[in-house]
Amino acid sequence: CQYFFKNMFSFTTSPIITINFSELEHRAKKQMRSYVVDDGKHMNTMELPVYGGQENVSGMVDISVPPGKKIEHLGVKIEMIGQTEICHEKNNNVKFTSLVRELESAGTMVQSKSYPFEFSTEKPYESYSGLNVRLRYFVRVTITRNYNSCVKDQDFAVENYSSIATQPVAVETPVQGIKMEVGIEDCLHIEFEFDKQKYHLKDMIVGKIYFLLVRIKIKFMELAVIRRESAGVGANTYNESENIVKHELMDGAPIKGECVPIRLFLSHLDLTPTYRSVNNVFSVKYFLNLVLVDEEDRRYFKQQEVVFWRKHPDAVDTTSSLRFQRGLGLSDNELHNV
Repeated sequence: CQYFFKNMFSFTTSPIITINFSELEHRAKKQMRSYVVDDGKHMNTMELPVYGGQENVSGMVDISVPPGKKIEHLGVKIEMIGQTEICHEKNNNVKFTSLVRELESAGTMVQSKSYPFEFSTEKPYESYSGLNVRLRYFVRVTITRNYNSCVKDQDFAVENYSSIATQPVAVETPVQGIKMEVGIEDCLHIEFEFDKQKYHLKDMIVGKIYFLLVRIKIKFMELAVIRRESAGVGANTYNESENIVKHELMDGAPIKGECVPIRLFLSHLDLTPTYRSVNNVFSVKYFLNLVLVDEEDRRYFKQQEVVFWRKHPDAVDTTSSLRFQRGLGLSDNELHNV
């Protein structure tokens, strides 16, 4: 507690509150954006322990009282809170989970104390920290006093594993794979194909691009993964897009009949699952953006939505993509050089 109150007789005593989660050394950590901007261009990050949606959250609260001092209070409580926050609307935080436990009833602390805690409620949504919105989970300890209360928050992250069968798919996109033909009449006609429309976060995108007609001079071609975030309701909706990665597929002019293979690994990218109407506050969608640039720097592009989902790490494999690679008629060595 950083606040103090001074009267003509004495200063109030401020305790130090520390929240420690159990078995942190054995728990995965995750870097999350914070809303503190350091130089106006970059977001600061914080490292948080990761819990599954069904896991209990436990630990220890330590309240340190300075030697020879005492803390008079109206009670000590601990809460586990899940809420969404839109960064442009500070008063529009929406709680979807809130559990409260009393650690101590009203009285006087004359020495430091420790309190174990455990919360066993389901955590339905994943933690998310985007450009305009974040979904956060945190444990809050409050020492209630007449003049000023002491509050300490400690964040943690939540990840929920799922199966491909539970992932929503846009109505206009095929379930098994993506195959489309695009082009400019009498100038350019290409066919592109991707092995599937749903990818887990450790997967790889495999596909091919086939040039049926080429009458313009193409300088290069790239594939981008775009994240599109929508947050808020009605007139107060914020829509933002950001490029996660750009992957060069070809440098130089293709010829008619040429086939360009695609293989893009996802495991090293900063991706989240696709989210649709989380707590009726925000959605996150992902798109594959194929861009061709000609020698006059004119850009031709086509976007296709894909669904990303989080697979349990013990179950990660790429067998379907390997089957698709062989279907292209390309060897592993050839694809390795892409």
